[in-house]
Order: sequence, then structure tokens, then C-alpha cells
Amino acid sequence: MRGGRVAVVGGSIAGCAAALAAARTGADEVVVFERAVGRLQDRGVGLALHNDRYAELEAAGYLDAGMPWVQLARRPWVVREGTVRAGRQIGVLPFPFRSYNWGSLWQELRNRIPDSVDYRTGATVTRVVSGTDGAVVHLADGGEQHFELVVGADGYRSVVRAAMFPDAQARYGGFVAWRGTLPAGRLPSPPEAFPEQDASTVVFPGGHMIVYRIPGPGGHGTDVNWVFYTSPPAADGLRFGGPTNVHPRAMTSELSEHQLGLVNEHFPPYWQEVIHLTPAGTRFVQPMYDMATPHYARGRLAVVGDAASIARPPTGSGAIKALQDAAALERALDTAGSWAEALHSYDAERAPVGRSTVELGRSLGRAQVQETPDWAAMDQQAVERWWQAAGGGNGFGGRALRGR
Repeated sequence: MRGGRVAVVGGSIAGCAAALAAARTGADEVVVFERAVGRLQDRGVGLALHNDRYAELEAAGYLDAGMPWVQLARRPWVVREGTVRAGRQIGVLPFPFRSYNWGSLWQELRNRIPDSVDYRTGATVTRVVSGTDGAVVHLADGGEQHFELVVGADGYRSVVRAAMFPDAQARYGGFVAWRGTLPAGRLPSPPEAFPEQDASTVVFPGGHMIVYRIPGPGGHGTDVNWVFYTSPPAADGLRFGGPTNVHPRAMTSELSEHQLGLVNEHFPPYWQEVIHLTPAGTRFVQPMYDMATPHYARGRLAVVGDAASIARPPTGSGAIKALQDAAALERALDTAGSWAEALHSYDAERAPVGRSTVELGRSLGRAQVQETPDWAAMDQQAVERWWQAAGGGNGFGGRALRGR
């Protein structure tokens, strides 16, 4: 497809990639509606991209080696063992991932969007209405505009997804991630407790924490990013029935005390210090949701990233899936002879991937949080068997992009 006006609702990583896809397929005009007014590059923390998936997206023109990143290689699994400072390693799995700072990756993608794209901040879309010849975007300021195609990259609470499938709602998965970052220079000693290429995973009854290095803000220096998964206390005041973004200052004292209590009870001394050294201002909680739409396109509407399907972070494929969605949409628009043909092709390729990734997230969530094994009784072979049974060998880090 060439020509036409394309709207992208949402301007984060998924939105920037979708805008790039639309511009590269020759749209007459591309408009991005981003509701935030502040600096998106200050948002988010760490993410990791599987080496193989990175190679596909580099070939597709969405990533390159100039974007600040850290190479990871191993994933040691560690349990507390008496007073042993860094704990006891029960097994090691390969972890061929490149880690990124969310804000830096967003900025790099934002810089790739041609100047011809109209990227509007402070532009809130209230609803979208699809018709036979396009779709109308309604804005909070009362304005409305017609486009040949509207792409929803507006995340958990997508307005575009609601227009396509009102009943496709994200559901709370029963556990929460506590997240935090600290400068690598603040790590405790000894240095050999946490080698630079490791994504160390500290495990305990009912959860685990994965921790790895990422580029610092703006690509300067190196930070340590940790994600701690477990079920929250039942009496906590936060309600996780529907999607929400929880601001760092919204973390309740009960949630914080619950995490620190588990850390002090189950973590080796070294990893206790990592948590306690993390500045309070960098911590927040992220409830686990999941959802997959029946289709990724309907009428003249399409969805990408979390607007299309929400998979739990243990799949290691959140950002990958968003970027792959954009690449697949670009290929569909570039090769089809009509809007209907392009969107049918895009949906046929990506909807099954979204569904399978959600199922993998549920399986990994059960194995690593909700139905954890007797970690201390495991060895290398047991860890490998458990990981395969949990589905870790079936799509962890994202599935291959078709045509690459």
C-alpha cells in the first residue's frame, strides 16, 4: 500500500516503530498522537532483547549496534545457603540477550522517525470509529480527523483495541513485580559475585528475582536493573483488578515491607545488600496482566505491542513483540494490493504469535512464582528439566520473525 493518511495512537517504543513502518511504506501523512507531555526518555527501566531477534530487527532496519546496550550471556540460578555471601548456584542456563535502557531505546527509535511525521505530544485520543473507507480519531480537545488507517500503540488501556474488541480486557495474573535500578558503581563487594555478563536469578519459595546490567540514562554509564516477582499480601490496599500504571510514590508501605521481609528471610547477604542499596525513588510495582485480542486488525484499525496482546515479562519478549509487530505491519503494507489485504496478512501473521506468547507467560509465571519447585533440592540437570517443562525452550525471548 502506498499513500493515504495513517494515525498512530501512542508514541512510546511500539508507537515510534509503527510510525517508522508507516512512513517507510510511503504514507502521504503519518500523525502520532501521544497523550504524555513530559519526557518519555525518562520513563521505564531495563529490557532485554534476544540476540537472534535483535539480528532480525537489525536486518529490518529497526535496531542497530549504535544504540547503547550491554551483552549478557549466562543466567545463574541462586539459592540462599547459610551465610555464604552470594548464595549457592544450583544451575546455569544460557542467556544470549542484549540489555537496553527503555528511555535510551525509545529515544533512538524516536530519532529514526522522519521529520515528515507529525509527532504530537499532549494529544489525547478519546475514541476511534472505524468505517468502510477509513477511521475517525476523536480527540480530547473536541477535534476529529479522518485517516485511511489507525494503528493502536496505546498499551494496556488501548482506545483502539476497545474500538475493535470491547470485551478484550486485560486480566490480573495473581502476582506483582517490584522493580528497581541502581548505579553499577554502588554494587557491594566482591565483584565476582555478579559477573558483568550474568542475568543472576535469586530464587525463593513463591518467587524469584532476575537482575542484570543495563546502559545508564542516555547511554551513559551502567545501571543494575532488578525485577522481583511474587504474590502481594492479600490485605494490601492496591487493587489489581484492571490495568493500571503504578507511580513509584504509589507503592504502599505494606508492599515495600512485604518485599523486604522476603528479601531478608530468603536472599543471600550479597543480594540483600543490592536491594537495600537501591534508591527508593527508582522503585515501583508492576502488576502482572495478560490478554490477547482475537485479531490484530479489524476494519481499518490495527494494534501493535501491548495494545494487541499483553504477555507477562518473564517471557523476555515484550519489546521484541512490539518491534516485530511493526516490522510485520510494514511488510504487509509494502506487499499488499489493498488495505484489506494488508491488514488480513498482518493479522494472520501476528495474532497467533500474540496468543502463544501470552500462554508462555502464564506457564512461566506458574513455574517461577505461583507453583515454585523445591529450589534448594535442584542441581544443573534438574534446573534444565524444569525449565523445559515450564516452556522456557518454546519461545522464551520471542519467536522468529516470519520472512527473516
